[in-house]
Amino acid sequence: MLRRAHRCRSKGQSPPTVNKYRCAYAEYRKLKKQAKQYLRWHRERYYPVAAQIRAALPRFRNAGDVQILESSFRLADAQELVARQMGFDGWQALKSGAGAMTDEPRQATPRPILNSIEAQLFVANIRSSCDFYTNKLGFAVGFVYGDPPYYGQVIRDNARLNLRLVCEPVFAGDVRKREHLLSASITVATANEIKQLFLSYQAAGVSFHQPLKKEPWGARTFIVSDPDENLILFAGPAAD
Repeated sequence: MLRRAHRCRSKGQSPPTVNKYRCAYAEYRKLKKQAKQYLRWHRERYYPVAAQIRAALPRFRNAGDVQILESSFRLADAQELVARQMGFDGWQALKSGAGAMTDEPRQATPRPILNSIEAQLFVANIRSSCDFYTNKLGFAVGFVYGDPPYYGQVIRDNARLNLRLVCEPVFAGDVRKREHLLSASITVATANEIKQLFLSYQAAGVSFHQPLKKEPWGARTFIVSDPDENLILFAGPAAD
């Protein structure tokens, strides 16, 4: 935004240079407000902001949502978050970039690295889904948001499943079962783990869309069907 501020068109009779810096100042004020918004969300324990903090700030890269929201997070941290989202190393770099705008393009930044992915499941009742994933599949509730709740997350080890309340059918008829449409895929490291996981879910009375089997490509998989018919694939090696 700031980097593109010099492209703002001048209005009235003001010289182009004056308008360029007016645009820059306006964008700078917007970013300051955005930083304060992030700070407020953190103080209010608004869980979706934790993912943005983890993605942008290196010191939070391996922290969970709860750990991030319970940690110290100051205005300077929120400003750094905004700056890094804009492609700068920090807030001071963003400010100096605004004060030294030219028509020359910025030096190319390193290619972004994707650190994690979280599946999003559509469910009819957040609390019922949390009960299923905790009592049947061994997950823990990371957070539940809203009153009444409309969003939540369950966690087991490095696997995270986001739960989104939807009060109407998302898929037509039984297309998910007929077409074996997966909502998420979760892997384990060893053949023993995939077998143990299947047996533990079997003992818990979990409904399986597909029992444990060996695939032609050399993996062992099974598929769980949750109360909303979301199909969750679990996979591991066929042999260690």
